[in-house]
Amino acid sequence: MNFFEAQDQARRATTRLVVLFLLAVASLIVLTELLVLAVMYSQNQFAEADLWAFAANLGTEFHLGIVTVITLVVALGTLYKFNQLSAGGYMVAELVGGRVVAPDSQDPAQRRLLNVVEEMAIAAGVPVPGVYLLPYEHGINAFAAGLGTTDAVICVTQGTLEVLDRDALQGVIAHEFSHILNGDMRLNVRITCVLNGILLLGLIGARMLRYLSVRRGASRGKNGAPVALLGIGLMAIGFGGTFFGNIIKSMVNRQREFLADASAVQFTRNPHGIASALKSIAAYVYGSRLAQPNAPEISHFFFAAATGSWLQSLFATHPPLTERIRRIEPNWDGSLPEVKSVYTEKVMTEELVDGAGARVP
Repeated sequence: MNFFEAQDQARRATTRLVVLFLLAVASLIVLTELLVLAVMYSQNQFAEADLWAFAANLGTEFHLGIVTVITLVVALGTLYKFNQLSAGGYMVAELVGGRVVAPDSQDPAQRRLLNVVEEMAIAAGVPVPGVYLLPYEHGINAFAAGLGTTDAVICVTQGTLEVLDRDALQGVIAHEFSHILNGDMRLNVRITCVLNGILLLGLIGARMLRYLSVRRGASRGKNGAPVALLGIGLMAIGFGGTFFGNIIKSMVNRQREFLADASAVQFTRNPHGIASALKSIAAYVYGSRLAQPNAPEISHFFFAAATGSWLQSLFATHPPLTERIRRIEPNWDGSLPEVKSVYTEKVMTEELVDGAGARVP
């Protein structure tokens, strides 16, 4: 593959999607202002004036004031979420049950992992990140977390150590270093935080409706109707904006995965490594799935899809494995390797019994 061309394509696509996301946020702010104006107009006593004339009579300063208030609400929600996510990569690793791999570990698989991480850090010219392990996860997966090179960590599953050879493991780790160096984690955190700010508009609308439902007498009064309309409108804008914003976020994440794949080839100069890792996931009985209940919360961090859902095609955080493989190996014939591990062999050989002690075929 031409990894420089692939990186440029992914970066251009990301730029277009980020611009689209920012335009969507600006449109939501404008829609919120129109909602406020419509509610005010519904209470206007001058029936002969249309909405646009009514809005024009309010003056520029009034409109700027509304936009400023709406922007401040979104900004507060954004900053609140950023404060939660900026604690450091170790917080993300611990969220999903990650355990620190001791630098002096004598376990052969862990020593190989530490060596590969150190090699990639030297090649990338960055400090060696903390290394974490998900000890009870059978699937082949990994992720990088943190806002920069100083607080970054790399976390891999036990299945990754059990299944992948050194070249494939190196491809996975190089992919994760790409996320660190290309600022993907910062980008994703910022988009997530802005989405939380938009969601805050919907939560304010829901709180307004709840307030009216508690004070039923007020809802029947003349002031109840406009408050209810404003609450419903804010909910539609906030929750709807978050829904479509998450779709754009998923599209951005998929482009960054293509970029990380191409960068991994650049770092290792070995397209076979990362291609082998992707093929192993496609052929493996456990795939890249994780059992950890908090995994869906950070599914976009992982090397491959950690979870699946009925909305997977819409909110998929990763491109299909076959598409990723073909971008690395355009002449791939679709064949997959035979994948075995300690976990696979155990499942294939042990006798399963039901609650009554009978063997299960």
